[in-house]
Amino acid sequence: MRKFDKDRMLLGLAGPALALVVAFLLTSVVLLASDRNPFEPYRIMVENAEFTDVQVLILNQTGTYYLAALAVAIGFRMNLFNIGVDGQYRLAAMLAAVVGASVELPGPLHVLLIVLVAMFVGAFWAGIAGILKTTRGVSEVVSTIMLNAIATSLIAWLILPANLGVQAEGSNDLTTGEIAESGWMSGLDVEGGTIYGFTFVAFALGIVYWFVLNRTRFGFDLRATGASDSAAQASGVDAKRMVLTAMLISGAVAGLTGLPLLLGQTHTYSFSFPAGIGFTGITIALLGRNSPIGIFFAALLVAFLDKASASLDQYGYEKEIATIMQGLIVISVVVSYELVRQYGLRRQQQKVGEELAAQAKKKEAVSS
Repeated sequence: MRKFDKDRMLLGLAGPALALVVAFLLTSVVLLASDRNPFEPYRIMVENAEFTDVQVLILNQTGTYYLAALAVAIGFRMNLFNIGVDGQYRLAAMLAAVVGASVELPGPLHVLLIVLVAMFVGAFWAGIAGILKTTRGVSEVVSTIMLNAIATSLIAWLILPANLGVQAEGSNDLTTGEIAESGWMSGLDVEGGTIYGFTFVAFALGIVYWFVLNRTRFGFDLRATGASDSAAQASGVDAKRMVLTAMLISGAVAGLTGLPLLLGQTHTYSFSFPAGIGFTGITIALLGRNSPIGIFFAALLVAFLDKASASLDQYGYEKEIATIMQGLIVISVVVSYELVRQYGLRRQQQKVGEELAAQAKKKEAVSS
């Protein structure tokens, strides 16, 4: 059994905690500079979160953010920066909605088809960046950013009535048509509303993510390749294959990001489908340090900021305060993690020095 490392656990918690404290303090400074009460918005958000309907909204949003962050984290563990989660998720949701609306199957099969289409489309779109990286050496950062823009334009073209879209009579809104009820995924009805069924699937994927990465040979190879390509190749791992595989898996998970909303509420895709979730997933993955538990709490926090801040404008505060805080969290994460890393290195050097000094003292005592 591996010995419990107290210092490692404390350092792991110190980074996110420091980032959050700094983000809250900087947000308070912004409020003070605007002649606003620096603490009142937090109190209002906490009070809003006490309503059961807001709690349901927060939990459902957490599931969506959790999937986006898992997709990003898979890339991070491979030392890949998949910035294209947003495009992968929206294109996957759009085409999955098209397929779902065009067929009618027995319930479980209908839902399964939609899920498989979403995963395939997400994997395909991320796979383009993976192939470019493994065959031409193109940075996945550049290619995934470009693919986000291409996905946006492609969706706008595909959803035209002349192609795959549907325009209801008397409406200017373009959709993919409504999925038959057999393709809906039932959720859990509670006092404040309905928790999407796919929200629970999202959290279950966190367990799968942990098990694959930490308890399988594939997960070990993936982490080893992310740590050092040359070392992984020396041990017989095909680094290029692992890069492509990681991008495909990351894209497949990204493709699932829109399914809680698609299967649980809208049952169609339209331009009102939320954008920017992939970029929020980057923030959450960084704050959660790529850990499934850390990502859950980070997703819960960001979902809380989103949903509990919706009524701030009724009290004279702009709801964009939550957006400012999220941006400050990103900056704080980068700075605080580097500070904690440097402190950890100094701490390790100090412990090694103490152990060497103790051994030298012991030898001196024995010789005398």
